[in-house]
Amino acid sequence: MITSKQRSYLRSLAHSLDPLVYIGKAGVTENVIKEMDSCLENRELVKVKLQEGCELEPKQTANDMAAELNAEFVQAIGRKFTLYRQASDPEKRQIVLPKK
Repeated sequence: MITSKQRSYLRSLAHSLDPLVYIGKAGVTENVIKEMDSCLENRELVKVKLQEGCELEPKQTANDMAAELNAEFVQAIGRKFTLYRQASDPEKRQIVLPKK
């Protein structure tokens, strides 16, 4: 579980990111889950955008995906949301969170 200070730090990092994963009208498919898992492992912080045809709610989808991918929900703004998961390989870790 991340603290509010760490969440704020992650929000500042996510601000300049472009969405890496797009969820369309098909919803959350197996390929979307694989892509998000890969992005989280390689980049640790991933921004996702729900396309106009998608009927899902951003905040609910973000919380569901965070639970499924063992990630942390960072924020949801409009039709975009951000997730964070520390890389399992110490050599791939790019983000150093502020102390608790």
